[in-house]
Amino acid sequence: MITITAATRETACYEENPQYHRYGGPELMQLEECELRAAGKGEVVVKVAFAAINPIDWKVRNGYLKMVTGKTFPRAIGSDFSGTVTSVGPGVTRFKPGDAVFGLAHIRDGGALGEAVIAPEAFLASKPGSVSFEDAACLATPGVTAWNGLVDKAKLTAGKHVFVNGCAGAVGEATVQLAQMFGATVSGSCGAASMQRARDRGVHSLFDYRTADLSKIRDRFDVVYDTAGTMKIKIGLGLLRSRGVFLDIDPTPSKFIRAMVDRRLKRADILDGLARAADEGRLKLPVSEIVPLSDGIETLTALEHGRKSNGKVLVRVN
Repeated sequence: MITITAATRETACYEENPQYHRYGGPELMQLEECELRAAGKGEVVVKVAFAAINPIDWKVRNGYLKMVTGKTFPRAIGSDFSGTVTSVGPGVTRFKPGDAVFGLAHIRDGGALGEAVIAPEAFLASKPGSVSFEDAACLATPGVTAWNGLVDKAKLTAGKHVFVNGCAGAVGEATVQLAQMFGATVSGSCGAASMQRARDRGVHSLFDYRTADLSKIRDRFDVVYDTAGTMKIKIGLGLLRSRGVFLDIDPTPSKFIRAMVDRRLKRADILDGLARAADEGRLKLPVSEIVPLSDGIETLTALEHGRKSNGKVLVRVN
């Protein structure tokens, strides 16, 4: 079993000299041959087809969320994936071996960038036959983040006006498409190179975040969603209509803890909603690059160090 881990060696790996693991930089990642445990209660084992790289992957490895992820090692890398169920644990009712699925690894465990991953049943959805494994692997983190903000927090309804800062990023594009699916008008900001793609998505009014002073925008919005994490709160609040909602994407430990205990965040329902949206052609994120697992560490490191991509970067696993 080959997986990208953030540990050097451990007793579960077929290595002669187990070593302890620590949070840190990309130099800690290496390909290892590891033994996958059996699925526990409510868990599903998935043979991974594709995994998507997200900024949360290196934030977890760097220890930014160690208040949530804890001190249990080794820790594998990767959150979003698509693949095929190979086995299920006790109590699993929604999936069976052979089912095509997509979803997220639990943040405490990771492991999407590997040949197989164990995920909670509630963190998975059935992959529609009309959606490729590549496209399905892109959906989970951007889609859940967008849905949680728009639906669970902002209570978005038809006829509202949404402003998306970073509307050409993965979460931004998911937010644009889902807001439109719920009947909202969408405006936003992005880089000049991405403006045509945003126009093609139907973004109403566009602003270049490098040159425009967003505080000078005259329109007011029911929801302002900073999906890029670059908007000053004062500016975002200033763009709101009365009783509007400002949302930002910064994944602080306290937000993750609230999300983990918030019973309103039904991941299975959200993922099923994303599956329906993708099946209907309402949600699709662009893929800019697909690399083999052997190049996963190098690619993740480059993205962490600031390499730009014009879409999601995927790792082909199986």
